[in-house]
This record gives sequence, C-alpha cells and structure tokens, in this order.
Amino acid sequence: MTAPDLVLPPCDFTVFGGTGDLALRKLLPGLYEQERRRQLPAGTRIIGVSRSPLDDAGYRDLVTRALFEHVAEDHLEAGALHRLTARLHHLTLDVGSAEGWDRLHGLLKDRPDRPAGEEATRIHYLAVASGLFGPICDRLDDLGLVTPQCRVVLEKPIGADLASSRQVNDAVGRVFEERQIFRIDHYLGKESVQNLLVTRFANVFLEPIWNSRWVDHVQITVAETLGVGDRGGYYDQAGALRDMVQNHLLQLLCLVAMEPPSYVGGDAHDAVRDEKLKVLRALAPLTGDDVDRATVRGQYTTYGTELGHPSTTETFVALRAEVQNWRWSGVPFYLRTGKRLARQESTIEVVFKEPPHAMFPDSEGVTTPNRLTIRMQPDEGMQLHLTAKHPGPGGIRLHPASLDLSWAEAFDERSPEPYERLLRDVMRGVPTLFMRRDEVEAAWGWVEPILARWHEAGVEPVRYHPGTEGPAAAERLLARDGRTWQEGTR
Repeated sequence: MTAPDLVLPPCDFTVFGGTGDLALRKLLPGLYEQERRRQLPAGTRIIGVSRSPLDDAGYRDLVTRALFEHVAEDHLEAGALHRLTARLHHLTLDVGSAEGWDRLHGLLKDRPDRPAGEEATRIHYLAVASGLFGPICDRLDDLGLVTPQCRVVLEKPIGADLASSRQVNDAVGRVFEERQIFRIDHYLGKESVQNLLVTRFANVFLEPIWNSRWVDHVQITVAETLGVGDRGGYYDQAGALRDMVQNHLLQLLCLVAMEPPSYVGGDAHDAVRDEKLKVLRALAPLTGDDVDRATVRGQYTTYGTELGHPSTTETFVALRAEVQNWRWSGVPFYLRTGKRLARQESTIEVVFKEPPHAMFPDSEGVTTPNRLTIRMQPDEGMQLHLTAKHPGPGGIRLHPASLDLSWAEAFDERSPEPYERLLRDVMRGVPTLFMRRDEVEAAWGWVEPILARWHEAGVEPVRYHPGTEGPAAAERLLARDGRTWQEGTR
C-alpha cells in the first residue's frame, strides 16, 4: 500500500508531557512526517498537555522550532508545517493535581465538526514518569474520556522491577483493557527489525539452517558513543540492564529466536507476541554464581564526573543467555550494550558453524565462519559473509567476501523513523509491534535475579575508558567459549 493510500482514522491525539524532550524530538516529528505524506485525515487534533504556561499560539511556535531542529531539511514543507500546526492545541495542566482537568474534558468533548453523540477516537500518549500512569488513567476515567475506542500509549520504563511493573500495569489495567494498551519499544519500529521477520519467514533457504545444528552462536550489540547527557538523573537510577537489556535487547533476541507464527498481519495481532513470550519463558534463569560467570557489569571512567558525584550504576552490560528449547539447545546468545563506546552501532550477528569437512586442505588464505549481519544502525541493511576463491590462476586462494544489502540503496523510498511507524500503528489500532503485559513481566522476571545478585554480592562495575570497546571482561566472557565479538562489520 503506498503512503497516500494508507488512510488513518480521525482522532484526538493527547500527549501528556507535550513539551518534553521525547514529544519535541520524536513524537511530533513523527506526526509531522505523516502529515507530510498526507496520512493524517481531516478532523485529527494534537493536544499537548504540560505544566508550561503556553497558549495554542505559543505551543505552535515551540513545536515549529522543534521541527526545524529535528526534521531533515529536505522534508520541511511549508504546506505540511501549516497543516500540522493548525491541528495543535496546548493545555496547561499539572497532572499530579486535581485542578484543571475540566478544561481537558471540555477540549476533548467539544467537537463541533462531529455529529452529536459521535465520539472521536482518542489516543492518550503518556510521555511522563510511569508513576503518573495510574493517576492520569484514573482522571481520564473519572471524566468519562475512556471509551471502547480509546487507546493509551505507555513509554518505558514501565516500573523499575517486576513488582513495580505489576503495580503500573494493574493501575492502567483498571481503566483500559489490554487490547487498548500500547507499550512502546521504539526498537521494534526500526525498518531492519521489521525486515528480520520477513528475512526469516519469507525466504525458504534460511529456515532449515536457523537452528542449533547450523548456528554456532548469536551476538546482539547496541553500542552508543554518547554518554548519559541530560538523562543522568533517570539513568543513574536505572542503569544499562534496566534501560536497555530488559526491553530492547531481549525483544531483539525474541525476534531472532522465535518460532514461525501461524500468520503475520491482518487480524492476527497476537501471533507474533505469543511466540516472543515463549522465548522469554524459555530463557535459562541466571541466578547466584551463574550471574557472576555469565554477566559483565561496566562503567566508563568519566561517568561520575559527568554526573557530579560518584556512582556504582552500570553504563555497560554484556551477558550470555541460552534459550532452552528444541531449536536453540546449546546455542549461546551474547548480548552487550553500553555508552561511550568506540562506535554507534546496533547489530545482530548470526554466526554459523564451520563446514563439517575441510575440502581445501592445500589452499592458501583463511576461512572464517559464515555470518549473517543485520544492521539496525547505521545504514540499515544486511550482510551475508561468505568464503570465496580469490580471482586468478594457480592454486585456490580463499578470501572472505560479503553480499551486502542496504535498504537505502535497494529501495528508492525513505525508511520511516521508528516513532513514525509506531504512532501510525497506534492510530490504526494494530498492536503487533507493541509489548503485551505478559511479555514485559516475563522480561522483568528474567532480569530481576541478575539485579538482585549484583546488589547482594556488592558487584562493582569494572571501569573502561570512553571511546573503547568496553571492559576487557566482556572479551573474556566470549574467550572462555573460544569466541570473539564481531567488530566493525562495515
């Protein structure tokens, strides 16, 4: 379906935290791109809710400045900017207070463009701290602003552990049904992650070798060159395990390891999520001494200086996981993520086993294991690493070679930004790319014993210098298994 043909239903899109960094840097640029592609129908309104003392005109000016900063220059179009800003409204409201909610009620109920008795589809995006999710939902319910057509979007983190996650989910679940709750993980909106499903299940040659007989191990890396920046207050309470592993990296692991769903798309919204849940439940638990052997906790050396005080919060995590099922028995999954590393890179490496017999004992050169590299950033795409014969006369000279697929080069179309895609799915009411409650809680259930062991054993993060590959202990984690991290795939 081409972009202009994708018709979205008119809605009232309310953003709690409408002047915050997430709204201005990701959400509103994502909505602008839909406007630019003429996918926002007439009658759609965008209502920013925050404590900022802004009227509609002031909010429109603020958003316009943000769009000029965060949208590519060649995508800025006067007509699209005018159409989007005409949809914008701002409501000054302290969501922690009981005052002022009647104004939101009036704004959402006042729809002179709709027939009497016809309710607009309402989307409530909670870009605020998770402790406010429950109170906001209760207020919306008290005002009669929750109908069967409503949806609520929850930004991570959803709690800080399993117990608090359940509390948040219980609070939201008292007001909204599970089918109305969209827990967002922007990694699931990346083009390369979407293509992982297609690569696996629409290409018959991969499925016979996507198992423990042929796969040696899997590496998942999300590396950042930046430090904590202005997120220091949040990050120091969370750390890399909560901030990245519990959601992003485990979701990527699930997509690599899941069984084929019966169907993807259409009305089968839970087929993919059912299979991901099975993977999370099949993860071998890490507890006690297993945590010491299978995890690395690191921190870059200037972290405390950036914060302004000493801290034991980890900025780097590497770990070894296993999926205990028929397909993946004995195949290790190595996960790592960190800040202030040598490169900005998000990749999945599926490393295959060596050929069962050396066919070219007298050849020159070296062979390397076949690998499938899935790049999420930078330059989304895939590489298949093979061994080939170096051209020329004489004997056989073996040489590594790669088949390279870049989405930007292969398709003459811009890849949507993750939030752009996910916001569109919220408006369509398609939950496939969003986390279900049982997924979130299964992930917390696996991560929590690691956190507990680090705390109980007083595990201090090992230090690493900014601009490096991370702590040496992460290299030793793989070296014990006779393996190494794959670096610099491009």
